[in-house]
Amino acid sequence: MKNGLERGDSDVVLVVDDVPDNLSVLHDALDESGYTVLVATSGEAALQRAAQALPDIVLLDAMMPGLDGFEVARRLKAQAQTAHIPIIFMTGLTETEHLVAALEAGGVDYVTKPIKPREVLARMGVHLQGARLARQTRNALDAFGYASIAVRASDGRLLWQTPLARQLLETYFGTSAPATPAPILQWLRRHLADAERQIEPPRLSAELGARRLSIRLHQQTGDDDWLIVMREVSDAAIIESMSLAFKLTAREAEVLYWVMKGKINRDIADILGASPATVKKHLERIFAKLGVETRTSAAGMAMNRIRQLHPHFEG
Repeated sequence: MKNGLERGDSDVVLVVDDVPDNLSVLHDALDESGYTVLVATSGEAALQRAAQALPDIVLLDAMMPGLDGFEVARRLKAQAQTAHIPIIFMTGLTETEHLVAALEAGGVDYVTKPIKPREVLARMGVHLQGARLARQTRNALDAFGYASIAVRASDGRLLWQTPLARQLLETYFGTSAPATPAPILQWLRRHLADAERQIEPPRLSAELGARRLSIRLHQQTGDDDWLIVMREVSDAAIIESMSLAFKLTAREAEVLYWVMKGKINRDIADILGASPATVKKHLERIFAKLGVETRTSAAGMAMNRIRQLHPHFEG
């Protein structure tokens, strides 16, 4: 099911201004240029519209009664589902501190009042192109089984996530945006120095039975923002390969898999829902079939064979 407003070929623009005349001028110009236009006349209405429709871009009046544009922008950027939306401020305030405040609140650009529709359209075109490319990249990653998230290292906020990433984080860590799972945040912060020198840190793994989530740092997307890519790997194929390669039963192959992972008999028993004594009997049969006498030899033989059959296996 698709989130937000159902889109045709047009980009969706949310225009936020408390002055009806300003809304009218922008609405007509944007509509004539082929955009789908939504309007809001207050900060509260803007937040509701943005959450419901997930527009492609927001044109935001800086000075409004009640919730002003700066606070609206901060709240949009604080929510994972709207944090990626580009915000262009519309302001009659041209003093440097106001323009800086607009950018610090999360704006990517600003236009000054009185509004010139052609200038607005030109600025929008630039930022929509970048947003469209980012969206296509995220969708493509999901389509190929790679989930992605953006994390701010300083405060640990998860800035945005793809649908697949949302599912994986809930499954493996039991967390949801804007919280970043503690193991991922600790791993990111531990390797920031290397990452800033463009040295890719070692990957992080999270395990759930025979399923594994492989997590890697992809690139820096802002001063303190990092793109992280994740992919789930099911080791069912690895276990099946071991069964065929060493003529093991399915359960013996599972036991050997967890031996290869460094688990002791008691842990393997818990994972497989068996008793340690049963695991020990399976292990004795595995040793006989492999012609070895120790766990270390069995694990080493299994790892060598699996790397021959599955070169990308990370172990």
